Amino acid sequence: MEICDTIFEGVLVFVLEEDKMLKDGKIWVANNEKGENVFLLPKMANRHGLIAGATGTGKTVTLKVLAESFSDMGVPVFLADVKGDLSGMVTEGLDSEDMQKRIQKFGLEEAGFKYQKYPATFWDVFGKNGIPLRTTVSEMGPLLLSRILGLNDLQRDILTIAFKIADDNSLLLVDTKDLKAMLNYISENKNEFAADYGNISPVSVAAIVRAIVSLEIAGGDKFFFEPALNIRDFFTTGEGGKGMINILDSTSLINNGTLYATFLLWMMSELFETLPEVGDLDKPKMVFFFDEAHLLFDDTPKLLMDKIEQVVKLIRSKGVGIYFVTQNPRDIPDGVLAQLGNKIQHALHAYTPSDMKAVKAAADSFRTNPDFKTADVIQELGTGEAVCSFLDETGTPTVCERVFILPPQSKMGGIDETLRDKEIKGSVMYSKYYEPEDPDSAYEFLERKGLADAEALQKAKEEEAAAKAKAKEEAAALKAKEKEEAAEARKKKQAMKSVGNSVAGTVGREVGKTVGGKFGKFGKTLGGNLGASLGRGLLSTLFKS
Repeated sequence: MEICDTIFEGVLVFVLEEDKMLKDGKIWVANNEKGENVFLLPKMANRHGLIAGATGTGKTVTLKVLAESFSDMGVPVFLADVKGDLSGMVTEGLDSEDMQKRIQKFGLEEAGFKYQKYPATFWDVFGKNGIPLRTTVSEMGPLLLSRILGLNDLQRDILTIAFKIADDNSLLLVDTKDLKAMLNYISENKNEFAADYGNISPVSVAAIVRAIVSLEIAGGDKFFFEPALNIRDFFTTGEGGKGMINILDSTSLINNGTLYATFLLWMMSELFETLPEVGDLDKPKMVFFFDEAHLLFDDTPKLLMDKIEQVVKLIRSKGVGIYFVTQNPRDIPDGVLAQLGNKIQHALHAYTPSDMKAVKAAADSFRTNPDFKTADVIQELGTGEAVCSFLDETGTPTVCERVFILPPQSKMGGIDETLRDKEIKGSVMYSKYYEPEDPDSAYEFLERKGLADAEALQKAKEEEAAAKAKAKEEAAALKAKEKEEAAEARKKKQAMKSVGNSVAGTVGREVGKTVGGKFGKFGKTLGGNLGASLGRGLLSTLFKS
């Protein structure tokens, strides 16, 4: 952005001198009841602002007038187009009887008012009505993602642990399949992680995964992909040095209020974390307009609300102005409302006591004008009229005034699909962001790890089976050997027995003969018995040996 500022510095001087909606370097927003010009000071524009009012009171016109003026100054702008009627900024305004009356009323013809178009880049989270606008799961972070998924405190803590484990293991979480793979991996290996990260409930993990699947069904998975938006790509200029008007088509996104709000909060956080401190500038580096701002704060947990207030408070030092557009100032929390120095309040209608409290609250947020009762004027305002107060040179809110907002120079309403398609494809951002990319990330890593683990397990099983088979073979061989040795021993024993019997018989006969010859019949009997005993003794000795 610094380079662009330098390049277009000469052009910007020309624009400031020639564009009659800018006078003396100030943004001409409206005229008061006396016909005097009412200005917003560019150097106070990063002190944030509020555009409030009931439906049909002129908030969109006010938003366009401010956005056009910032663009004329070379300041890039971001608009959330909820109703689809901001796309006409790429086309010159159309003349009409009503426009001629307003031109004459403000003396714009003498001031050199002209219809003109503005450079714009169309974005769309779903990639239908604009260049796909994406981020990664890692960049979104667990806090904002928990809000999108509608998680309770316990589930949010487990999601935070999943992010921590992914970071500790250098695993990139790009899309929703990465996150689901990570969560399932943690659940399956919860005992391994328990010592370092605490107990992880599989039931809670399953609930988170179901929430992610619901988000995917709603189309939210298209938001989490590569290439992720480089927030610096918003900081560009168009023809003539005009600041680029980045229009986010939110006609579909608004159907999921939580996703819409969280996306806007993510952008605020990205700006805060990405941009350097710049101090006080003569004009903002960029201005954001967030329509349907109440969605940013509905059912927002305190932890996230504290972060929003911190970002709104500190982001002005980065040169960024944030303007909330909503029906009622009460939609904005007090901590945020207190940071909004520039206020434009269109008509509010009080039909009930609650409505009357809302009107009074809106009136009390202004510095009192002694010439009228602010609460009464707010209820009397017509379309295109407002009560406004801007910060002066010292940063002090001016006394509120009843004013009449200038008409825009670009076309009111939307454009046809042919022109939109031409603008989309003609953008330098189209080639950079149109085609999605699926890099090697957590899902692919865990898939490879799962295959490797499965192969290792299969190999271990095969080795175990082979070892068992080998042991079985060895046992069978040993048993066969033992059986063979046992048979051989029996065979040997039988042979020895036969030899022993033969020897015993021979010895017995010889002894018997000898004894019998000397002692007669008695000696013969004694000799036989003695021979038999000697034979058995000899046989026993042989077997022992």
